[in-house]
Amino acid sequence: MPLDPQAKAFLDPLNAVEMPAVSTLSPNSLRGMFQMMAPGAEPEAVASVVDRSFPGPAGDVPIRIYTPEGAGPHPILVYFHGGGFVVCDLESHDGLCRKLANAGSALVISVDYRLAPEARFPAGPEDCHAATLWAAQNAHELGGDPTRIAVGGDSAGGNLATVVCLMARERGGPEIRHQLLLYPVTNHDFDTDSYIENQEGYLLTREMMIWFWDHYLERKEDGSNPLASPLRADDLSGLPSATLVTAEFDPLRDEGEAYARRLEEAGVPVFHRRYDGMFHGFLAMSGIIDRADSAISELGSRLRDALGQS
Repeated sequence: MPLDPQAKAFLDPLNAVEMPAVSTLSPNSLRGMFQMMAPGAEPEAVASVVDRSFPGPAGDVPIRIYTPEGAGPHPILVYFHGGGFVVCDLESHDGLCRKLANAGSALVISVDYRLAPEARFPAGPEDCHAATLWAAQNAHELGGDPTRIAVGGDSAGGNLATVVCLMARERGGPEIRHQLLLYPVTNHDFDTDSYIENQEGYLLTREMMIWFWDHYLERKEDGSNPLASPLRADDLSGLPSATLVTAEFDPLRDEGEAYARRLEEAGVPVFHRRYDGMFHGFLAMSGIIDRADSAISELGSRLRDALGQS
């Protein structure tokens, strides 16, 4: 189907601006550009928001904890932001985390994991696994239920979420009940049909993804590691159930959908929805694109169903 009219109205002004080639930019330059592009919507109220940190593998890791209304203990969503492993932070995803906390009636822990190239693979996965373990160990103190933990993330964060599930399976914990994967990165490969069809003009470009991966990996061969490219894992059995979202006009569409199929083939319960007419990152456009709001509502329902009661 054609690009959604509201999505087109958002993208057209961006595409009209002549931007420097991403290959000419430093990580800090791109970080600054992403900060300027962030939607300035009024943040949605939640019962409480607390900034703190926990001791990670290489020093303290900042986190932000969103508590929904209602009596606890709440189910927990440990959330990893997107940004190609290089950009974004707690602030960039504050709005989305607030909405997920409310829609899913879940305590959301947003993790400010180490970014590349200052800390390359596998620093991010190690921080994220440590954050999930910390959440399980400290759930009662936080007002959460350690038996109802999900991990989630968008784009690179979706990669980290499903990689944490692989790490938890191999390392004997923590117990994760569900994974919420929003247009996830799953493979170090730039030649799928969706990469070719959507290589430019839809916010995330093929050139940008190549740049992100080049900064994330220490060596190109690391792209074959299942903890970088979970689609390449030999065995996906025994992983938590999954909700997986893809977007039609997204370079990452095909690898996300291939991952959904691999999970299903391994016997993992999967709910997959492709949002036709949408582009990569559309869920951050709540209040601008109506289908972003309806998608977040559906994700909240999926999260509530998956985590259920203790």
